[in-house]
Amino acid sequence: MESIRQYFKRTDKIYLLLCIFSSTMAVVALASWAAKQGNGFATDEITGAITGIGDYRRALVQAAAAGLGIVIALLLSCIDYRSLVKVWPVHVALTWGLVLPTLFIRNVAIGPLTIGFNAGDTDNYSWYKLGGFTFQPTELAKISFILTFAMHLNNVRSRINEPKELVKLLLHLAVPILIIHIQGDDGTAIIYAIIGCCMMFAAGLSWKYIIGAISAAAVAVAAAFAFFSDKIGKGYQWYRILAVIDPENSTGWAPNEATWKNIIYQQQRGEIAIGSGGISGNGLFSGRYYSVPNAHNDFILSWLGNAIGFVGLCIVLGALLALVIKTFATGARSEDLLGSYICTGIGGALMAQIAVNVGMNLRVLPVIGVTLPFYSAGGSSVLMLYICVGLVLSVYMHNTKSLFG
Repeated sequence: MESIRQYFKRTDKIYLLLCIFSSTMAVVALASWAAKQGNGFATDEITGAITGIGDYRRALVQAAAAGLGIVIALLLSCIDYRSLVKVWPVHVALTWGLVLPTLFIRNVAIGPLTIGFNAGDTDNYSWYKLGGFTFQPTELAKISFILTFAMHLNNVRSRINEPKELVKLLLHLAVPILIIHIQGDDGTAIIYAIIGCCMMFAAGLSWKYIIGAISAAAVAVAAAFAFFSDKIGKGYQWYRILAVIDPENSTGWAPNEATWKNIIYQQQRGEIAIGSGGISGNGLFSGRYYSVPNAHNDFILSWLGNAIGFVGLCIVLGALLALVIKTFATGARSEDLLGSYICTGIGGALMAQIAVNVGMNLRVLPVIGVTLPFYSAGGSSVLMLYICVGLVLSVYMHNTKSLFG
């Protein structure tokens, strides 16, 4: 008991409480979705008798994953993050060894295991399926990437703005992005890019490179839209971008009305659901609800807006924002640059996923399959998130410098 007391004396209790609050709210939200918009308990069509847990399974999986994740985070926080970086060949081989087969193997079943499983209706075959459970190895590889990129930045240090070192860093960043793009998961590829940019910015990347990169990107995007619009991404990706710019199809971007309605339907319903919640919401388990495709996943924010309203969403997003700030603050108080870079990478990942997901739900960004941390249904993604939490807590506990000291 004394060791437990000493642990909680040393750890970041507020950070842990914010995580627990977010996971609890996620389980409640998924349970309410199952009760009102999903199938709740599975029932016999003839007798009406309950035959299974139905869509409540998502809430139970989320709760179990969060419980297991918290235990993993607590154990991981006791391990010095520096030792985890030193064994980088192990986690690189393990994580990317799981990712690479999905580049070539698609929907191949080996007993109960399916490699290259397509979890949606897109060209994304980046999943493994074992029985009734799915796992996306790029989420685990994201953690390995943050650790190795932090080590790379730590080794480079003040030489980051030397062209030779910068090219090596950009290559380190470009390889995983290219692999994930080939998989068909451009949403995750964008998150990787943002993580890398955040970490290089924290490492002291010169503003001349930053401004140059932004300018080049702006010119490239303008040229792509002007001359190569029909070749940007896959057809549905291009349509999703245009649906945000011109939701009424006034320019005639959609080849037919069916395509237009199919592309805008999810975001349109999500907007209506958020707006219908008003200030205080319709209630989690009662009231009027609007059906939104995949509301349990990428559009869980629209469900929350419907159920708990503007005030509730402010609390939910406020807690997530506090987590992002606390993650960056832990990096700022780190005694070494390695800890700072790790926290910057994790904070950047959280910030990017929250911003993109909220933008998708508010129809200011195209739908690119980015989940809302803690809230979107998925046991494996929750476990990966809590591994990140454990790393942040490890940086917090293995440093003694105060933020303002």
